[in-house]
Amino acid sequence: MIDGLKPYPEYGESGVSWLGRIPAHWTVRRMKYVLRERDARSIDGKEQLLRVSQYTGVTQRLSADGSDIPDTRAESLVGYKKVQPDELVVNIMLAWNGSLGVSRYTGIASPAYCVYRFEPGVYPWYFHHLLKTPLFKGRIKSVSTGVVESRLRLYSDDLYRLEVLLPPPNEQTAIVKFLDHATRRLNRTIRAKQKVITLLNEQKQVIIHHAATRGLASNVPLKPSGIPWLGDIPRHWDIARLRNVIEYVTSGSRGWSKYMADEGPFFLRIANMTRSSINLDLSKIVRLNLPEKGEAERAKIRPGDILISITAYIGSVAVAPANLGEAYVSQHVALCRPRKGNSSRWIAYVLLSPLGQTHGNISLYGGTKDGLSLDDVKNYPVLLPPLDEQLKIVATIDQKSEKYEKSLRSLQGEIDLLQEFRIRLIADVVTGKLDVREATSHLPVETEKVESDMEAIDAIEEEFQESETMR
Repeated sequence: MIDGLKPYPEYGESGVSWLGRIPAHWTVRRMKYVLRERDARSIDGKEQLLRVSQYTGVTQRLSADGSDIPDTRAESLVGYKKVQPDELVVNIMLAWNGSLGVSRYTGIASPAYCVYRFEPGVYPWYFHHLLKTPLFKGRIKSVSTGVVESRLRLYSDDLYRLEVLLPPPNEQTAIVKFLDHATRRLNRTIRAKQKVITLLNEQKQVIIHHAATRGLASNVPLKPSGIPWLGDIPRHWDIARLRNVIEYVTSGSRGWSKYMADEGPFFLRIANMTRSSINLDLSKIVRLNLPEKGEAERAKIRPGDILISITAYIGSVAVAPANLGEAYVSQHVALCRPRKGNSSRWIAYVLLSPLGQTHGNISLYGGTKDGLSLDDVKNYPVLLPPLDEQLKIVATIDQKSEKYEKSLRSLQGEIDLLQEFRIRLIADVVTGKLDVREATSHLPVETEKVESDMEAIDAIEEEFQESETMR
């Protein structure tokens, strides 16, 4: 179905330089003729609380424990803005990165958001897709008000002067129907690969857990560890707190993300770490242009430093490699510098094992996002075999894990390509580069719940990225 798509038979000039040529029967309108701001406020604050994300659009903000208590620190939701299905919700402070979307839900959203109702003859979900394309995100950024990226705001007057493409109403509906079908198929494939990744990580975790808590010998004498969730450990091993085997622990300062740049030292985020490996993921590189390095010096990473995620998804651990270059941790990552006499990779594997994961989970404190204090980090329990045994165990774990790592890299690469294809497909369809009218007429009737094109994006990636942008 997708392979057979072709361009429209006839194109014409849009009259807008950044839009270029568009299907001849499409028009270009400013957003002020497409939608209108609505400012209805909650009287009692008892409606469903909604949130807006650059990845999942508008979703219900539900408590993690399944209770009816709103997931918010606000004392009252009175005065929050009412939202109806098919209305556009925009986070005016983060619209430039795609934090907007059409709502499927009735509820209320932050007073700092803007809510818009579409005019008759306009299909809202076409604009949900259109405004989240790279082309339109870039244009939204350019029309927003502010001097630097972190201070950009998309006020209603800014949005109203944005030019948008307007296909005929029936074609808007056809485009959304096609994208729902195509992205649903892509999402199924992505989820299937993610399930395989989960199984491989579980198998790899079994290897790490056994080696990091029992060693390599099968008949070694044991002793009680004194840790309820651990059980017995080899008799000749010691137990210490992380504070006893490190000389230094810190995290990055708040607000460093505003210095992100195209060039400069490496800015290490949670997105560069995983909960299945102690090797850094350097495929998502972000650079910093620090105004001065005095404050940054304490958060500068050295080879062999142990890095631990302390917000969002607790439990990611990594060891800084020798070839990392100049790099600094963000506020969401703790930097631990081990003393001589122990292997950094051994300590990291212990922290990555269920021993470390359990400690991290029971040490959480409440906040904007659950997280760990630096004192919590210092209190991690660490098992300490003799150094030569540490090195042997690390070599064995590395060797046995490599076959899983290779498969995981391959699967993640396939997922990345599918996600890139999905973004490109949506962009090409909603901007008129591909004609889906004929393909839509032959689509089967599907009873499966229609998903947003962004719903299958890895939830972990969403948390990682938002932990860096939502200060």
